[in-house]
Amino acid sequence: MLRSLRRAADRRRQINGRYGWLFNPYTGDELVAIDCETTGLDPRTAELVSLAAVCIKGDRVLTSGALDLRLQRPASLGADSIKIHGLRGVDLNDGLPVDEALEALLDFIGNRPLLGWCVDFDIAVINRHLRPRFGFDLPNATVDLAQAYRRRMRRTQPQVEPHMAFESVARSLKVPLMQRHTALGDAVTTALMYVRLKQGACEAV
Repeated sequence: MLRSLRRAADRRRQINGRYGWLFNPYTGDELVAIDCETTGLDPRTAELVSLAAVCIKGDRVLTSGALDLRLQRPASLGADSIKIHGLRGVDLNDGLPVDEALEALLDFIGNRPLLGWCVDFDIAVINRHLRPRFGFDLPNATVDLAQAYRRRMRRTQPQVEPHMAFESVARSLKVPLMQRHTALGDAVTTALMYVRLKQGACEAV
């Protein structure tokens, strides 16, 4: 309810601005898989390190036109997160300012629905950076792949408690892991898993 009210208020403020069209209903047939690498796992404090997005059209994942951005080194970048995503301070020397990265992301995703693995985390981190700079949260509809997979398993194999780790679900759907813990790799893997799930490929692991 609160999210709907905030979205309506954002739409009113943005309706005549550059991004007013993002609040229009999407009528196409595409979906955009997104992923963020961050400095931590708490969406209230995590800072963006890299962002990626890839379009899905039907059963095709359009990797050739994917968005893959590295940001300037955030102040909270530390050893714990570097162990996961592998991006050191020196790797971010040519990174984009947050404003430019968010602008590129908005231009890429448009008003298309967003797909992600536990997508609420990515959306929360992006929105925390987006609202102070652009004055709104992402208005896009979202699809959470983890929830979609769990629902499918409960419907088709109710006697099985599925393993919900990213790697386990990829294995169940027979999707190779693409550069795990990179924003682009995880976005592409998520997109491929979604396509396979739509096709009905689902095994207990």
